[in-house]
Amino acid sequence: MSVPTKTLPSGDELPAVGFGTWNIEGEPLREGLRAALEAGYTHVDTAEGYMNEDEIGDVIADADVDREDLFLTSKVLAKNLDYESVIESCEDSLDRLGTDYLDLYLIHWPNPAISLRETLHAMERLHEEGLVRNIGVSNFSAYQLSAAQHISDVPIAVDQIEFHPRFQRPELVEYCRETETIVEAAAPLARTEIFDDEVVQELAEQYDKSPAQITLRWALDRDIVVLPKSSNPDHVRQNLELFDWELSESDLERIDERDRREPVYDTPARDWSGDVWGISQ
Repeated sequence: MSVPTKTLPSGDELPAVGFGTWNIEGEPLREGLRAALEAGYTHVDTAEGYMNEDEIGDVIADADVDREDLFLTSKVLAKNLDYESVIESCEDSLDRLGTDYLDLYLIHWPNPAISLRETLHAMERLHEEGLVRNIGVSNFSAYQLSAAQHISDVPIAVDQIEFHPRFQRPELVEYCRETETIVEAAAPLARTEIFDDEVVQELAEQYDKSPAQITLRWALDRDIVVLPKSSNPDHVRQNLELFDWELSESDLERIDERDRREPVYDTPARDWSGDVWGISQ
């Protein structure tokens, strides 16, 4: 199956649908990723904080797929954004994934306790050394993204954010479009909460598609790269079956109207001492 791509500033092509791996590990991850690669996924998204890079590396090594045909993304934890820790985190991710380079490396969360300039200088070094082909950010606001763009000599290619019908973030998405920054949707299915939406359910029945397919097709038509996750091989395959049908403009607009500004994970409160942040008082 041919998946459309987005062209990054480097000229690399980013597949518009990726296999998300948050909160999956062990045999469910292995089974889901094997099904994804067999179905034609070439874009895999992980992070050091997901604690599954070694398993992803094992599956890819055993699969009948060339590394050059894959687009691999990982992320550095917010607590590891000082210069040396960024370098070390990236090298460790490469080792666990069994690859010489990452196609995209993201700052997983902004960390106000560590200099963004220091972090981006480390990312620039990784880029210069060929360990990272593209850099980006994740969970950055428009304000934070604009600061990163001002500082970095390497283009900020992507902002991976929470995005789904109930949390559409029009101002941030518009800023990304204005600055030619690709938006990737983490939790594009609102961690399955969108399946209960009455409009999504109605459209799923109307089009004879799953609620997930309706939601993902809507996001793609709104120019968003999607990263659905599933360990169910049937669902994994269905999440890629999005390109031989389309939603009408009126139905797309019906989903547009479902925005409630309701995040499922990107909320203001933070546990600053937890495993992500590690900020001592």
